[in-house]
Order: sequence, then structure tokens, then C-alpha cells
Amino acid sequence: MQVPGASLPYDLKGHVALITGANHGIGAATAKALAGCGASVLVSFLRTCDPEDFPEPYRANRAKGAGEVIAAIRASGGRAVAMEADLRDAEAPARLFDFAEAELGPVDILVNNASGWLSDTFTAGGQNAVGVKMVTVSAASHDQVFSVDARGGALMIAEFARRHIGRQANWGRIIGLTSGGPLGFPNEVSYGAAKAALENYTMAAAFELAPFGITANIVYPPVTDTGWVNDAIREYVKQSSSLIHIVETEDVAAMIAFLASDFARLITANVVHLR
Repeated sequence: MQVPGASLPYDLKGHVALITGANHGIGAATAKALAGCGASVLVSFLRTCDPEDFPEPYRANRAKGAGEVIAAIRASGGRAVAMEADLRDAEAPARLFDFAEAELGPVDILVNNASGWLSDTFTAGGQNAVGVKMVTVSAASHDQVFSVDARGGALMIAEFARRHIGRQANWGRIIGLTSGGPLGFPNEVSYGAAKAALENYTMAAAFELAPFGITANIVYPPVTDTGWVNDAIREYVKQSSSLIHIVETEDVAAMIAFLASDFARLITANVVHLR
């Protein structure tokens, strides 16, 4: 069995990647892609129990562990371990990096992919485009998303930087995932705002950590089929003047692998829009 990414023209042998939210979707594809390039990979994940109105197989994918991802990587000769961690816990980053160092070695590639996503709105509610019930913005909806996407991502960057500087390393990669935009994300307002915060943290890291050989970039995927894309979404993309493709998770993972490689050594402080 060949791991997706094994044919990518990047040599990441000797590097260690920590990928959050990697039990399914873009995170899982990224773990396989980086492992296929020779990196050792820590798959971080959190099993969730989502409401029944979440589309399948997206709901089932979010509820499973990382066993399938680890098995696929190891079957192709790659090196990977997994750890379940809740990024809402401020101590989780230190535990993840401790585990990675003990099992694989010091982390020099960080992929901030995990999300506490939900659909919230300033209106009275209703359903979003995939039939998920929207909730009105509240402290709870804000905290669910910001604690993972914004604060969790920032703490992961901080832990990465502290250890990198402490061991006087001179090569590192930070890559985050975003969605929405500066004009907001209607019907997913806290998610869009939290991703905007992660973008800002990552851009700050790009400039502050450049003297230590670290690049930091954000990948903005197009509509990506992680199990939630239905016929209505396909028709919406087809009719849209700004959306071009619905892509597979492996397409996004290929860009992340590129940004992790030495081919991208001069690329930093960018939000890379994929179309």
C-alpha cells in the first residue's frame, strides 16, 4: 500500500512533523504526505461526538481515532505515532511536544490544522448550507472555536518556538490552515474570526522567528471534500464566480508538503490561496 505523498518530489528525511487534527480530512492527508516524503510524524487528534445533523461521513470521520492513518503510514514504511489531545487544555501543547520528542525526536515542522468548528450566526439560527443547525453567537460558541483555532494554535506555535530556540536549531516550518476572510464568514462567524486570529499569530511568528531559520505560512484551501460536500455545495461552487474547484484532501496536503520543503525556504509570512 502506497501512502499518498510518497511520489512528491520533496526530501523531508530527518525531520519530525506534528500535525493537529490529523485523524481525518486534510490533517490525515498531510500526515501521509509528509511521511511519504520521509518525515517522522506525530498525529494529534481528538475524537468528537457531533450532533446527528452533521453530514456523513464527516461526522463519523471526526469521531474516529488515528489508527487508520498510522497503519497506512507504517504499511508504506513510514514512521508515525499518535496521541489524543484536547487543545482547549493549555497544557496539551507541552504534552504533545514531550511525546513527540520521546518517540520521534525534536519537532521542526508544525501544522496547525485542528479546529473546534461549529456553525454560529448573529441571526435567529436556522440551518446552514449542509443542513447543520446554526446556533446564535454566545460565549460558549465563541469559546469552543477560539480555544482551539486561535488560542490553541498560538500556544502550539509558542511551544514550538520555545523548544526550537532552546536547542539552538536553525531550520523550522510552521504551517496553518485558514478559511473565511477579512470580511467575515457568514453563518460560521466565530470560526472565521478564530481563523483570522490564527493567520495573525502565524504572520507575527514569520517575522519574529525568521532569525531562527523558521518560516511560517498559512494555507487557504478551496472547498475541500472532507466528507461534508453534498450536491447543493457542488452546485453552489459550479455557479460561483469566486470558487473554481472542489478539491480532495491530498491536493491541499501537497501544498503543505511543498511549504515544509527546502523548495519553499524563501516563502514566509504568506497566506497561500489555493483555487
